[in-house]
Amino acid sequence: MSLSQSQKADRFRALHQGPGAFVIPNPWDAGSARILAGLGFAALATSSGAFAGTLGRRDGRVRREEALGHARALVGAVDLPVSADLENGFGHAASFAAETVRLAAEAGLVGCSIEDATGDKDRPLYDIAEATERIAASAAAARSLDFAFTLTARSENFLRGNPDLNDTIARLQAYEKAGADVLMAPGLPDLDAVRAVCAAFTKPYNFMAGIKGKSFTRAELAAAGVRRISLATSLYRAAMGALIAAATEVRDNGTFDYVDRAMTTPELNQYMEG
Repeated sequence: MSLSQSQKADRFRALHQGPGAFVIPNPWDAGSARILAGLGFAALATSSGAFAGTLGRRDGRVRREEALGHARALVGAVDLPVSADLENGFGHAASFAAETVRLAAEAGLVGCSIEDATGDKDRPLYDIAEATERIAASAAAARSLDFAFTLTARSENFLRGNPDLNDTIARLQAYEKAGADVLMAPGLPDLDAVRAVCAAFTKPYNFMAGIKGKSFTRAELAAAGVRRISLATSLYRAAMGALIAAATEVRDNGTFDYVDRAMTTPELNQYMEG
């Protein structure tokens, strides 16, 4: 029997209470969502970069209606809580970010993230006051819903040319006070930084794995205080890497050895809807 959106939301909230840290992988389409659900993961999240790749675009080149349509496809594919990477909410005004949260709920999502990156290379980050106002408006929209929608606030400092740990912590603390349920700062350089961030507030912290040299074990992250681990585009990149390797073998060698390593159609079909 399918879970209601409210039931999924409650299950998603409960996952953040520990003990330890749970992994929330990032599918890029309905098929990969069904595979990850079949492998036993308890919740899923979209990746803006992975979805953009399926459209032949780079991250940051997806429109809001496209992102929400993608979210609806994943929600419809699995009976699991699904959260979404909704970038900066697809608009600068705090009210626009709040409207994105409401639309996310209408799409069947039980959570989403809103980041403090502007999308403008000349001004890559909102200042802390404006960023906090945007999170406050998003949190108010989430609280207006009739179920426990989980809002994640992201500080993009380490991905946007401002690797300042103190400023990152100050931003996350402000977002916590503004009503965010989960905090996130992609690209932290080491476990010491992770520990410092996790110790700076009381709300759960999401660590983004998937960066070479900056992806630690689940046990290490849990010991540092992390509650949720997302995988960003890394699963999509792994799949595309396998595609490139197989196609390169065919092009350069005229051989098809990759077929012996590939999953068979019956093996794949066991994850798909009949």
